[in-house]
Amino acid sequence: CALGRTETAVNNLNPVFGVKFQVDYHFEEIQKLRFAMFDEDKCATQLYEHDFLGEFICTLGVIVSNKKLHRPLILANGKPAGKGSITITAQELSDNRIITLTFSGRKLDKKDFFGKSDPYLEFHKQGEDSKWMLVHRTEVIKNTLDPAWKPFTVPLISLCNGDVDRNIKVLCYDYDNDGGHDFIGEFQTTVAKMSEAQNSVEFECINPKKQKKKKNYKNSGIIIVKSCKVGIDFTASNGNPREPSSLHYINPLGSNEYLAAILAVGQIIQDYDTDKMFPALGFGAQLPPDWKVSHEFAINFNPTNPFCSGVEGIAQAYSACLPHIRFYGPTNFAPIINHVARFAAQALQQEKAAQYFTLLIITDGVISDMDETRHAIVQASKLPMSIIIIGVGNADFAAMEFLDGDASVLRSNTGEEAVRDIVQFVPFRDFRNAPKETLAKSVLAELPQQVTQYFKQRNLPPTNPAPE
Repeated sequence: CALGRTETAVNNLNPVFGVKFQVDYHFEEIQKLRFAMFDEDKCATQLYEHDFLGEFICTLGVIVSNKKLHRPLILANGKPAGKGSITITAQELSDNRIITLTFSGRKLDKKDFFGKSDPYLEFHKQGEDSKWMLVHRTEVIKNTLDPAWKPFTVPLISLCNGDVDRNIKVLCYDYDNDGGHDFIGEFQTTVAKMSEAQNSVEFECINPKKQKKKKNYKNSGIIIVKSCKVGIDFTASNGNPREPSSLHYINPLGSNEYLAAILAVGQIIQDYDTDKMFPALGFGAQLPPDWKVSHEFAINFNPTNPFCSGVEGIAQAYSACLPHIRFYGPTNFAPIINHVARFAAQALQQEKAAQYFTLLIITDGVISDMDETRHAIVQASKLPMSIIIIGVGNADFAAMEFLDGDASVLRSNTGEEAVRDIVQFVPFRDFRNAPKETLAKSVLAELPQQVTQYFKQRNLPPTNPAPE
């Protein structure tokens, strides 16, 4: 289904579109998005009648995890659309405050030879890189020097990142049909300043070039904030992942899929570890006290000692941490894989040939950092480690099946091949009604041969060979 359509940028090869698209993000689902670019034909009545310039397809998870994407446009035949590219910027609307603004103008500069001006306003906020980013563009008011624009409402976090003292740049233009819009003037303000007066606030619209040239220059007109109201958007809902519908729900009368997977697999592989102390990490959650998203945190909240005693210790730490975190996203595998790979690489450097590491990932989401994950697995395939992935819930796990190199050799995004298959993926739903031993058997089926293959490739004999 169509999410929406931007405005048309007239006669412009480098357009910046003002229309925003608000999408509910569900990190446990694959939410595919298609951005298609067209050259508008005034005579066309259907979208397909416009000239197709190229498209870019990705998942919402990729956009969320990157915040900003710059990608080439692709034609229908899969080839690049020349030098054309698209930049997508996303921002989480975590602040549910909204702002409603009403603007008007007075005595703006006349720009049209056979008329007055056709003014519109653009609102820009300053990013962390100090560059200005378009936030909102008003409608065009035809043939007037005293425009009154319609009230508009935007999320406060979009306008100023939720900071009422953050600078906002307002630019006024005269619209031209050929796309050569004439600059009238600009000013800077903040939400705090616009909210100061009860009735209206006035700002001089300044054209810096005119100001330098003309000694008696005052301004290019006045922009008036007639109304500024900040409120709360009560339509947003965040849901409660601790309700019985959640996969993480701790049922007083039983278990859940996460605990079942931890116990089924952990009870077998823990026998191959001498001290039974296992580091347990979580990812894709907001942590107190600042509620920043972490993709690599100790579930016992002790980053210097993330180890849990046996599989029961992991289960207890998991249950204990749930009330203190907020489930979030995206689902990034690479940080966890690289974390274990560092241990494996360190053991290899210390010539501890007998050590082999097994990473168990239990997840209900699709992978948001696929390129980074592929690269991490290809590099990890050179180390003494294997990765077991158990998918819980009913999500589409096609991406995880792709990582399991049973069908073909896994390659990184640069084309480098994995030296061996180290990933085993199993969907938990196939074993919901089966004995836990059946799940463990399927999950661990490939692990012994992965271990022996590693030591054979490196020509490392067993440390304690059996007597002949």
